[in-house]
Amino acid sequence: MKNWKLLTVILAMAVFVLAACGGNDAKESDTNNEGNNKGAQESNGAFPMTVSPTIAEAESSDAGKVAYDEITLDKMPERIVVFDYGFLDTLDTLGVEGIVGVAKDSNLPEHLKKYEADEYENIGTLKEPLLEDIAALQPDVIFISGRQATFYDQLKEITPNVLFVGTTQDDYWNTFLKSVDIAAKIFDKEDETKEHIAKIESAIEEVKELAGNYESSLVTMYNEGKLSGFATNSRFGYVYDIYGFTPVTDDIDASSHGSNFGFEAILEFDPQVLFVIDRTAAVGGESNIKADLENNIIKKTQAYKNDKIVYLDGALWYLAGGGLQSELAKVEEILNELK
Repeated sequence: MKNWKLLTVILAMAVFVLAACGGNDAKESDTNNEGNNKGAQESNGAFPMTVSPTIAEAESSDAGKVAYDEITLDKMPERIVVFDYGFLDTLDTLGVEGIVGVAKDSNLPEHLKKYEADEYENIGTLKEPLLEDIAALQPDVIFISGRQATFYDQLKEITPNVLFVGTTQDDYWNTFLKSVDIAAKIFDKEDETKEHIAKIESAIEEVKELAGNYESSLVTMYNEGKLSGFATNSRFGYVYDIYGFTPVTDDIDASSHGSNFGFEAILEFDPQVLFVIDRTAAVGGESNIKADLENNIIKKTQAYKNDKIVYLDGALWYLAGGGLQSELAKVEEILNELK
């Protein structure tokens, strides 16, 4: 009887020890799994990631020639400062989280007005960054374009991860696609990006068919009562090169704000379609675009007589181009006006 009791006690102790060991093994296994999962998330093959700017260098009217560096990100950025409205547009379209600073003191286009909310810090204007306020945000990355060229080195003192994501006038479409690709890779949004690009390309095919109905067109920009014109090698040359409209002339200087273009010159060239971008409204000025433009000279043109003067959203075209939403909206604006 005593032996039986002793055996029972020994068996009970053995069960207790095995259970304890099993529990420790399970905890150790869970801990290892958590560590492995965390390690997989932090090192999924994407990071560290070296990212190149959309262009290696550019000539700036304010800063001269500026060389833009590639950056290396150790992890996906969690605190993001964005100057370029086109890139902000793309990040917004892709649902990227972590944007902490936006240039609110310039005129945000309508579809980006939500970034005026208090949860996003103001980092100044597109041409005058608030450097101390940006530094206080402790950003992981700062996305810029040409308007911030003068401050490039100062921004790099805040973080080395300052990346140029802007478009260029001589290779607009490819630099736009590259900027979108940058966003897609950094924030793991490549599948979503393909869907949005497909929509834009489909809309472009539609506008190209429409463009074939017109023999001549001219893209202009209105600025406080004056007009400037743009040819194929200009910042709005993609209306001809990509959308398929035929330029009424290529004899226009390719400056960033276009070549001065008097009303008499428009009448002389007499385009069938006249596109007008309202820069005055884009920068927050008081625009009298229709009263100034639809004068006795312009009323003699084919574009006016056939109701083919197309007034384009200034903020969209002048400030926010190069984003997934804005590029689609531009094409759709022309389609809606000319259909």
